[in-house]
Amino acid sequence: MVGRGRAAIAGVVAAAVALGAGELIAIITGAQSGPVVAVGGWIVDHVPEGGKELAIRLFGTYDKIALQIGTVIILAGFAALIGILAARRFALGIAGIGLFGVVGAAAALTRPHADPAWVLPSLIGAGLAVVALKRLLLLAETTDAAQAAGQPDGRRRFLRIAGWTGVAAVVVGGAGRMFTQRRGVAEARDQVTLPAPTNSPLPLPDNTLPGYVTSNDDFYRIDTALIVPQVDPKTWKLRIHGMVEQEITITYDELLAMPMIERYITIACVSNEVGGDLIGNARWLGVPVKDLLERAKPLPGADQVVSRSVDGWTCGSPTATLMDGRDALLAVGMNGEPLPIDHGFPVRVIVPGLYGYVSACKWIAEWEVTTFNAFDAYWVPRGWSAQGPIKTESRIDTPRGSKSAGEVVIAGVAWAQHRGIDKVEVQVDEGPWQVAELLGAVSEDTWRQWRLKWQATPGEHRLTVRATDRDGVTQTQDEAPPAPDGATGWHSVRVSIK
Repeated sequence: MVGRGRAAIAGVVAAAVALGAGELIAIITGAQSGPVVAVGGWIVDHVPEGGKELAIRLFGTYDKIALQIGTVIILAGFAALIGILAARRFALGIAGIGLFGVVGAAAALTRPHADPAWVLPSLIGAGLAVVALKRLLLLAETTDAAQAAGQPDGRRRFLRIAGWTGVAAVVVGGAGRMFTQRRGVAEARDQVTLPAPTNSPLPLPDNTLPGYVTSNDDFYRIDTALIVPQVDPKTWKLRIHGMVEQEITITYDELLAMPMIERYITIACVSNEVGGDLIGNARWLGVPVKDLLERAKPLPGADQVVSRSVDGWTCGSPTATLMDGRDALLAVGMNGEPLPIDHGFPVRVIVPGLYGYVSACKWIAEWEVTTFNAFDAYWVPRGWSAQGPIKTESRIDTPRGSKSAGEVVIAGVAWAQHRGIDKVEVQVDEGPWQVAELLGAVSEDTWRQWRLKWQATPGEHRLTVRATDRDGVTQTQDEAPPAPDGATGWHSVRVSIK
C-alpha cells in the first residue's frame, strides 16, 4: 500500500501533467480553451457580485492572476485527494480525473465563440493524467519494495522522478501559455498607422503637474478577461443592430477612414474605493459614437445601447447619453499610439461621465440597440445599477506618512466628469475648511488637480478633502461602498509631522 504522502504527491503531479498538456494543446485550439482559463472564465461569469468586489478590493488589478492561482491551488488540493483514493482503488482515481476533464471541457464550451475542438485540452490532459498517476503509483510501490529490501535510495528515487515530472509539466505548460500569448496581434498593432485627428484637443494648461495624463503603462485595468483577447484588425468588425432603421457593419479600415477627434477624458471604475487609484486620464482618439448611431437611426423607445466584447462581456449605456453631444468615442488610439492590447486593441468605447461598467467596453464587437427593460448587461444581475453616472469625488495624493514641520503642500485630484470641478476644500483635523487652489484642466471631462499650502506643526494630523462640482453639488460625507453605483465619502489621510 502506497503511503498517503506519496499518493498525494502522485495526484498533484498527475494534475500538473494534465494542465501542462492542456496548455500545450491550446496552442492549436486557442488560448481560451486551456483548462485553467476555461474554468476561470466560467467562474468569472457566475461569481456572485460580492466575490468579484472582494477580489478587486484585495488584489486590485491583479484579481485575474489571483483567480488563476487560486484555481490551481484548489485543483492541487483535490488532486492530492484523488491520488490518495487512487492508491487504495485506482478506479476512484480514474473517476476523479475524468470528472475534472469533463468539467474543463464543459467550461470551455461555455466560452463565447467556442469550437468543439476546445474540449481537447481538458480531455487529452485528463487522459495523460491517468497514465501519469498510474505510473507514479506503480513507481511508489516499486520504490517501497526497494526500501524494504534494504535499498535506502528507493523513496528518494520516487521523489526525484515525481519532482522532475512535475517541473517538466510546469515548464511545458508555461511555454504553451507564453506561445499562445506571443502569437497574438502585437505585430499587427505595430503596423497600424493612426490618422491625424480632424479636431484636436486643447493644449494642456501650463500649470498642470506631472500625473495629469496617465501613461499607458500605468493606466488601471479592470475587466473580466482572464486571457487578453487577441483581435486582428484585419478581421475586426463592429455590427450595429437591434432597434435601428438601418443595421450597419463597419470594418477597421472603414473606421480609420472616418473623421476622428482627439480628447483628454478621465475614466473611472465603479469599484474604485474612496481615495482609490482605479481611475486615469488619457488622450483618446476615435470616432464620435453619436455619428455612428445616427447612421443606424435608433428607433423610438430604444433607450439602451448594449456594447458586447469579443469575449462576450456586455455593458449597457443610455442611448440619450451617447447622443447628447458629449465626446463619447469609439476609440482607436490612446496617448498618441494605437490602443494597447490590454486596453482594448483594436477598438474600445470611451464615454465621459459614466463608470466603466456601463460604458467602457474593450475589444468591442457589436452594439445592440435595445431597451433597459429588455436586457440586463453583465453587472446588472449581479446587483449593480443599470445606469452609472460618475459621482463627484476627490483624493489626497500627498503628503503621506511623515513630513517635517513647516510649509507642506497638500495636493491631489478631484473629478466630476462631464460636469467639471468648481471648488476643492481641505480640512486639517477639526479645523475650518480651506479652499484649495485649482490647477488647469483641459475640459470638464477630465479630473482636476488641486493644491493647498499648509503650515504644518509637529504632531499627528488628519487631512480631509471634499469637492464641489459645477452644478453646485458638494460630494457627500456619507460613506457608502462601491456597490451598487459607486463609492461615496470624504477621503482622509493621517500625517505625522516631526
